[in-house]
This record gives sequence, C-alpha cells and structure tokens, in this order.
Amino acid sequence: MSRSRTLCAGRVKRARIILMSNQGYTHQEIAEKIGVSYHTSCRWIGRFNALGLPGLDELGRPHVYSEANIGDVIQTALTNPDDLGLPFGSWTLDRLVTYLTDVKGIPIRRSRISEIFRHEGLRWRQQEGWMGVRVDPDFGQKRGLLKASTPVHLSTVS
Repeated sequence: MSRSRTLCAGRVKRARIILMSNQGYTHQEIAEKIGVSYHTSCRWIGRFNALGLPGLDELGRPHVYSEANIGDVIQTALTNPDDLGLPFGSWTLDRLVTYLTDVKGIPIRRSRISEIFRHEGLRWRQQEGWMGVRVDPDFGQKRGLLKASTPVHLSTVS
C-alpha cells in the first residue's frame, strides 16, 4: 500500500506512516520525512494499532445538520419559489444554497444538498426541458411569434 500508484494519495501516505513506524522511526522522524505534523503521525499510528487496516480509512466528517435542518432543506426544495415571494420560478442548487444560507440560516453546500436528497430517495430534476412543459405558463405569449431560422429559397426552373 505504501508504494501503490492506484490508491488515493492520503491512504498511501498513511500506509507510509505505519511502515516507517514498523521500521523503528520515531513520530517526529516520520512527521519530518513524510511532511505531516507530529500529531498526525501519532493519530494514524494510534488508529492503526487500535483498528488494524480499517483504521487507515478516513471516517469522514460527522453529520453536523440536525433532523430539523434536513427537514427544512427538503421542505424548501419541495416548495415553489413563487410561494416564497422569490423572483424566479424554479430552484437550482445555487439558488437553494443561497436561500437556505441567507434566509433559513443553514450554511450548506451544493454537494451536501445532493447527498441529503440521495439519502432521502429524492432526485434532483430539471423543471424545464427541451420537450417538456415550461415552468412559465405565459412563455409562449412572452416569446412572441416564431420565426423560421432558415429563410425559404424559391428554386428556379430552367
């Protein structure tokens, strides 16, 4: 693992820390040679000693959003923006992030919203498609008459 070219860089670095520890290097020497802090070296060696190879996996960031916050995210996404007095007719992830951060006070990223939707079995979908129903029912009237994109050429007969 410490020489792998296919594993992620973090896992290879953690494997090198363990290998050097096994070879008798001190925490400080490992930290200097690999380019990590002393505490990082101690943490990964301690986790490896306690958990074995699974201890080298990153555990990920713990969930920081309460159930109420997750409920607010889902409820807001399912609410029509017009009903909230917003100047647009459909949500995008960026609009949802801005609204949740500024109005609801829930600082959240796009990736976290997508993760919440997947976990709840929801899918993000486009409300306006090429051949689908338009979000704005007055779109045809606002657009005006259609014009041909290519002028018609009359063929001449010889």
